[in-house]
Amino acid sequence: MSMFCDQCQEAYQGTGCVKVGVCGKDEEVSALLDLLVYTARGVAIFTQEVRKIKNPCERPDKFVLDALFTSITNANFDPDAIRAKIREGLWVREHVKANFPKLGLSAALCDHDAATWVAFDDVELLAKAREVTLLNTLGSDDDRRSLAEMVTYGLKGMAAYVQHAMQLDSRSTDIQKFIDKALVAPLDPAMGIPELLELVLETGKFGVDAMALLDGANTGRYGHPEITKVKLGVGSRPGILVSGHDLHDLEQLLEQSADQGVDIYTHSEMLPAHYYPNLKKFAHLYGNYGNAWWQQGKEFASFRGPILFTTNCIVPPRADAPYADKVYTTGSSGFPGFVHIEKDAQGLKDFSALIAHAKGCPVPIAIEDGELVGGFARQQVLELAGTVVEAVKSGAIRKFVVMAGCDGRQSKRQYYSDFATALPHDTVILTAGCAKFRYNKLALGDISGIPRVLDAGQCNDSYSLVATALALKDAFGLDDINDLPIVYNIAWYEQKAVIVLLALLHLGVKNIHLGPTLPAFLSANVVSVLVAKFGITGITNVDADLEAWVNAEVTVEQ
Repeated sequence: MSMFCDQCQEAYQGTGCVKVGVCGKDEEVSALLDLLVYTARGVAIFTQEVRKIKNPCERPDKFVLDALFTSITNANFDPDAIRAKIREGLWVREHVKANFPKLGLSAALCDHDAATWVAFDDVELLAKAREVTLLNTLGSDDDRRSLAEMVTYGLKGMAAYVQHAMQLDSRSTDIQKFIDKALVAPLDPAMGIPELLELVLETGKFGVDAMALLDGANTGRYGHPEITKVKLGVGSRPGILVSGHDLHDLEQLLEQSADQGVDIYTHSEMLPAHYYPNLKKFAHLYGNYGNAWWQQGKEFASFRGPILFTTNCIVPPRADAPYADKVYTTGSSGFPGFVHIEKDAQGLKDFSALIAHAKGCPVPIAIEDGELVGGFARQQVLELAGTVVEAVKSGAIRKFVVMAGCDGRQSKRQYYSDFATALPHDTVILTAGCAKFRYNKLALGDISGIPRVLDAGQCNDSYSLVATALALKDAFGLDDINDLPIVYNIAWYEQKAVIVLLALLHLGVKNIHLGPTLPAFLSANVVSVLVAKFGITGITNVDADLEAWVNAEVTVEQ
């Protein structure tokens, strides 16, 4: 194999990409990303020890988060940028070690950090990278490696949320301590299956904490999301299209582009930005353009203005793509040839070049019109709780169906549109993440004024869905969240969906239906454990799944 990667739902033949990633990354990028994560493990070894003496400075924590986030699917394809991050990690490790020389670390642990790599040239660095794939790092035992990968991929998703929170000056030492611990623990060959299973669930626990941390950071800065109508058409001015997930980047762009004669549009997972009071107050935050991430090739071409990627979900453009010279990246994202915007010494970003570029571009071509309604995050739903509870008790709402998670380009994902369309009219969909683009533009109507699709926001806003379920449990006086009339039909694609899944498992949610395929990194024995302990199953077909999950009677005590 020239590479091996099994971290996303599109893993080749359901086992792993071995020549080139379905996502578009080549063997060089794949190897360097593995080495970047390996370097993060080495930094974590030292910072974990340092914390026994004192909390280290922010630099090691920021590196570990950035390394994990950079390695998420579709985030960074730029080998030069990844090499620079690896060298930064090695410098950070050396700096921590130099300042705390009496840590008493074993030679075996130090070898994992490989200080000698600092002097390697690019060719030597790539050669070393090819030695440290997950297959080599985590051992040959399928079950042990499967659990270790669940932890690693969960940490990648967790790091994304924690980094977003850190952008807004919200931090948690406890979460960072756990990330260090969970990065290091799977390297210990003495750690057995029971301990790894416990670590998987503990990862879910800190996943809940990370989502709560980001929820508090976002709502503290931008206000609680409100029910909002979002325009889908285009205006009469040039535009900038913002993709990814980082609200702080969008906020800075909105501030700098005010009164500049351009409009700002959201794309895919940035759609929920329109729901926040302190973002939608910007009059030039015009609307949402396009759909889920995988359709960007066609939609970016018709947008005709510059595009800013704040995080992952980049689809490598064709060489002749008319928009390839209009894409900018920032944060953990990157692609060869795209202009990358860095922070300054104060942690701020200068988007003036991007804004100037937009002014010289034509107005976007409309690809649809109308509007979407969203903003049903936890606070907004709690304000509607009385109406919702009454609708359930009266029988107007029979079941809630959680259809959160990720969208993807495989044709079999048409299942989710068909499933939503076929749902009985006394059901309500609770959604978050880009999976919603399979059904959020369908004419599904409402129940007593309650829309049948309640969009809580981005993938990290799955926390709102959990908070809503827990609030409903209390409203009905139930002892177990699994006694609610809720069905979980979750679509997944990448590692942020993995941490959401682990968070749900930690909270005791059972009978989750995961699709369109189960993760390639799950061994047969680990799947058996998840089925036995949590009732996790895959999807089959719309008619059979509706009959088994939705049409089965569930009675809520009056």
